[in-house]
Amino acid sequence: MTVSSMNPASARALTGIAGLDDILNGGLTPERMYLIEGTPGTGKTTLGLGFLLAGAEIGESGLYITLAETEVELRAVGRTHGWSLDTLTLFEMVPADGFGEDQEQTLLHPSEVELGETVRDIMAKVDEVRPRRVVLDSLSELRLLAQSPIRYRRQILALKHFFSTRHCTVLFLDDKSATSHDLQLHSIAHGVVSLEQMLAGFGAQRRRLHVVKMRGVRYRGGYHDFEIERGGLRVYPRLVASDHAVAPTRPPVSSGSPELDALLGGGLVPGTATLLTGPAGVGKTTASVQCMVAALKRGEKAAYFLFDERMPTLLARSAALGMDLQPYLDNGALELRAIDPAEMSPGEFSDVIRNAVEQHGATLVVVDSLNAYLQAMPNEQFLILQMHEMLTYLGQKGVVSLLILGLHGVFGDIRSDVDLSYLSDTVVQLRYFEAHGEVRQAISVIKTRTARHERTIREFQIGSDGLQVGNPLRQFHGVLTGAPTFSGEGTTLMTRQTDR
Repeated sequence: MTVSSMNPASARALTGIAGLDDILNGGLTPERMYLIEGTPGTGKTTLGLGFLLAGAEIGESGLYITLAETEVELRAVGRTHGWSLDTLTLFEMVPADGFGEDQEQTLLHPSEVELGETVRDIMAKVDEVRPRRVVLDSLSELRLLAQSPIRYRRQILALKHFFSTRHCTVLFLDDKSATSHDLQLHSIAHGVVSLEQMLAGFGAQRRRLHVVKMRGVRYRGGYHDFEIERGGLRVYPRLVASDHAVAPTRPPVSSGSPELDALLGGGLVPGTATLLTGPAGVGKTTASVQCMVAALKRGEKAAYFLFDERMPTLLARSAALGMDLQPYLDNGALELRAIDPAEMSPGEFSDVIRNAVEQHGATLVVVDSLNAYLQAMPNEQFLILQMHEMLTYLGQKGVVSLLILGLHGVFGDIRSDVDLSYLSDTVVQLRYFEAHGEVRQAISVIKTRTARHERTIREFQIGSDGLQVGNPLRQFHGVLTGAPTFSGEGTTLMTRQTDR
């Protein structure tokens, strides 16, 4: 007798999916009946096989009862995931000779006779194998045989009672083929997990799940993204910042430029998010890379998530500016990842962020840029809510977060896709300005919640030494219009590096 059978409340039945066990606060309550529902292609069979294999690893026998798929098809599914199903018992309810001439008369049997025989066969197989875990695939076949909601409910209740007396943990798979939402089945099951698949206008399909109910378990509600990959389902639990402990506070750290530190009121404060905004090509990425290199030189670890630019381009451009990132990639201090928003779900990206902080030990995280991240979301409301949770989590972990937001336009009416400035603790604005017939670059800090920042506008240049910030400039007109024009003396401007 296993531990779970001696005291079902003292142990949990692991599903074999780490993310799902995390959502369920440790797994399923043993010796109960659960419903896994979802349309075809959402991963029900993969989840069921993984559940049985997880039990086999700890010595719990597993029985897979299939009413729709053949044993050959199930073993083929196992091979695609690198699994051997030899430790499981696969019971195919429709025999190979089920459509022979001597079996044709079964088509004339009343539905209640066929249903009763099917249920009795299931019970007989369970009594023969004596499994600890059972997967029944699928309830849609029983529903068709029943042809009546009352008869269907009675048979499911009979199966539930039967399995409870055999100390089995059972997963019933349902493809949601019922014409209406089957709330009766929800009321019978001890827990219900719903799998969904969605298609966006472009890119791969997105899959997500949510726990509809789970008696006696404090689970994490809401939608959780997941993928079907080799080895089973990979679930990304929804990030909840309040579930994570708050890290000790640290003093401000340098951005790598004394002038920029002065603008920020002393440097970058750990546990805060800094938003760098500006039009294309103004230097947002370069400023972020410089802050990151300063952290790497201090012996810290960093993570850079690249949405817009190709990784080789970023590496070559940074090296040309005197900020070679390759040594930090080689020694493992820097995690640099190019993200394709068309192929990565928001939940997976949150999981990548968590791994960078908790596994890699990153104390500085850069997201370049939020514009592409926005395109991965179904609408702006979800983006803002998810970004708020992510930034809160990074703040509690004491991470310096740098977020890049590209603006539309170069002069005049400059707009962004979404206003995220209120989510950021510090907002740094990079703009172009005109002076004596030349286009130059200026940087200023719009707000910071952690220090008394400098309210001036400083010119900056990007050269072979990276980002160089000049002295404060005060002779500007039209600053609030978004197109500032410098009207002071040329001697107060920075000397062009090409003139040196």
